[in-house]
Amino acid sequence: MRIIFFGSDEFAAVHLEHLLTFEHEVLACVTGTDKPQGRGMKIVLSPIKQIALGRQIPCLQPLTLKDKDSVDALKAYKADIFVVVAYGRLLTQEILDIPKILCLNVHGSLLPKYRGAAPVNWAIMNGDKETGVTIQKMALALDAGDIIAQEKMPIDDNENAAQLRKRMALVGAKLLIKILDQKPSSRFHLTPQDETQVTYAPKLTKEMGKIDWNKPTQVICDQVRGLQPWPGAYTSYNGKMLKITQAQISHEDIGQFTPGQVIKVDKRGFYVACLDKGLLIKEVQPEAGKVMSSSSFVAGYKIGDSALFI
Repeated sequence: MRIIFFGSDEFAAVHLEHLLTFEHEVLACVTGTDKPQGRGMKIVLSPIKQIALGRQIPCLQPLTLKDKDSVDALKAYKADIFVVVAYGRLLTQEILDIPKILCLNVHGSLLPKYRGAAPVNWAIMNGDKETGVTIQKMALALDAGDIIAQEKMPIDDNENAAQLRKRMALVGAKLLIKILDQKPSSRFHLTPQDETQVTYAPKLTKEMGKIDWNKPTQVICDQVRGLQPWPGAYTSYNGKMLKITQAQISHEDIGQFTPGQVIKVDKRGFYVACLDKGLLIKEVQPEAGKVMSSSSFVAGYKIGDSALFI
């Protein structure tokens, strides 16, 4: 199979690496432009470009896919299939019509549930116990294409979005190869999505990370898990932001404590009152600081009973 691979991040890179271990021919990769990152604003190559350079695969980085040059460049490869994984841009109908067979996309949810940019995060934030990977034929509308294959997987109670996404990438990569290896006579049985069951997973924003301690403990715990690694769930202590990077539901009685108030401190960390019960804070990241255990934070910042987070 002659393939052009579209992708941008580590999730996509797992699929590309897996694809390159099999007999399918990756003609070229398409990824975003190089961008400066970090405090030093150093130019960082996308994981897809790094793989392409290491394997001597042509790597295209168009500013837009709507111009004639980009379209002509893709047409010149005469690919059978375009494989799109976490690319981050919508493809035009002209691009979708280029490959001989079709464009397919690997999406991190059980479509039609969670169409959009952040399906893994929203599944955890909504308290789902199950998710999965969908391979779909791409359509012009966002994640609305016919389903080719799906595989379900459980969400662990203590798993955050970064951990789930990493595990999901392995499932998606194996499912992708299984689909591509099908014989032409049986390839790509297409199942239309049930439009009555559609839900969405919009882009994350920094504001979504603000913790409201007046909410139930389970909701806050799912927020902490679901917003890893970005934007992260955060609160405020002594006028400075504190990210909560790991938390666990506790059965501490909140008694007369106000939501956001520290119920107690022990060797495991500190416990904060929520609407219904306590939340054990296990790991934090102070403003402009590094991630640390909550016990280290307690020792360094002199957190005691009745301290208040807002």
